[in-house]
Amino acid sequence: MKVEIFGIPNCGSVKKARTFFEEKGIDYQFRDYKKLGIDTAHLEKWCKEFGWEKVLNKKGLTWRNLDETQKNTVINEDTAVKLMIANTSAIKRPVIESDKGNTIGFDEQTYAELFG
Repeated sequence: MKVEIFGIPNCGSVKKARTFFEEKGIDYQFRDYKKLGIDTAHLEKWCKEFGWEKVLNKKGLTWRNLDETQKNTVINEDTAVKLMIANTSAIKRPVIESDKGNTIGFDEQTYAELFG
């Protein structure tokens, strides 16, 4: 089974996801988009699958620290993607891509259903 975890290493939700897979003995590849960045194609794919409003983490510190002018420019998928390219910490974490299905955020029940 192929599993990729996208996120940043010090995020609590990412740590929980990595622990889940490690405890289940499921190999995964970790993609640190804080260090490596993320491409527009991934963000557009996630926005189509989950909705840009869910991919853009408006509950996080990065969003809260943006000035109102920046926040007000985010009105659709295109503007959200541009902001997330420039501020990768504003992406909801983790994003899991696998051949069993994709999911966003940490939800142990969803993970258990997808990955046993």
